Amino acid sequence: MGAADLGKDPSEVAGMFDATAKRYDRMNGLFTLGNDRLWRLQMTRAVAPQPGERILDVAAGTGTSSVPMAKAGALVTALDFSQGMIDEGRRRYPELEFVHGDAQDLPFDADTFDAVTISFGFRNVQDPKAALAEFFRVLKPGGRLLVCEASKPPLGIARVGHAAFLRTVPVVGRLASSNPDSYRYLVESIEAWPDQETLSRWIRGAGFTRVAHRNLTMGAVALHRGRKPTEQTMRMATIERPAAEETGA
Repeated sequence: MGAADLGKDPSEVAGMFDATAKRYDRMNGLFTLGNDRLWRLQMTRAVAPQPGERILDVAAGTGTSSVPMAKAGALVTALDFSQGMIDEGRRRYPELEFVHGDAQDLPFDADTFDAVTISFGFRNVQDPKAALAEFFRVLKPGGRLLVCEASKPPLGIARVGHAAFLRTVPVVGRLASSNPDSYRYLVESIEAWPDQETLSRWIRGAGFTRVAHRNLTMGAVALHRGRKPTEQTMRMATIERPAAEETGA
């Protein structure tokens, strides 16, 4: 695996996750000092899963992010591009539905899901904008998108501390992991990932409305959300736009 960038090779990234599947969640807890559990809790609360809702959890890995939503009564489909992660997830959570698939070419019909979620996997997608278009397609009108991802601390002192912490990750990875390259990739992918405002623009550009984000842990992680507009919402926007143009607004 070479230096991480937004043109990453999907097969190489999938192979890397295949190799780390059994230890992935444990190592996440180690490197985030346990904060990964708090971030996933915030994500679940933001999704607010309801009994009977259909939710697609993209880049679900072993299903750690999917389980709380399923326990709330939602019908969760856990999708990942790493077969190794899926195999481990099926072993741990046989009650969950796991699907092998690509976020850029989802194997589902349009207007299928009430919510689409992705937690700490968006950085691994080769073309995030193509994935956003797919998320929009498979959501029902009015459906919601939730993205929890590593981000950029907005405050200077937090940025300095965050950068210092990231420099320690490959060092610890060499000591604690049999696949240290995966932790070098982790840092490089975080550094290459855009900031909160840029990701919000991408989400709006895919057609989502009510786009907003909330920083977690001083912005080291950000929780983004958006809605797929209903037909009524789109009709209202079409009506209001010409009226605004006529008045010079």
